[in-house]
Amino acid sequence: MTMVQFNEMRTLSNSEISEAIIETEKELFNLQFKKATRQPFKPHEIKSAKRRLAQLKTILTMRLDILEQKRSNAVTKLLKKQNYMTGNF
Repeated sequence: MTMVQFNEMRTLSNSEISEAIIETEKELFNLQFKKATRQPFKPHEIKSAKRRLAQLKTILTMRLDILEQKRSNAVTKLLKKQNYMTGNF
């Protein structure tokens, strides 16, 4: 499997990132299973799978943090507006 660049991962949608996370976790499990049962495998693939998984989770977490921040800002603005209109400062 070719290494996907971090910038290319950022262009994926949230659902595509979630699917890629699940796929990478399965791949990592299979590689670790091969290692434990002494089947032939390429050891560098474990490292690259872990790295890809971390990058995908980082992107998803960053996006969720941004969404949460936008929501909290909208709620704060709404509360300030309501307090201003009712005279409760």
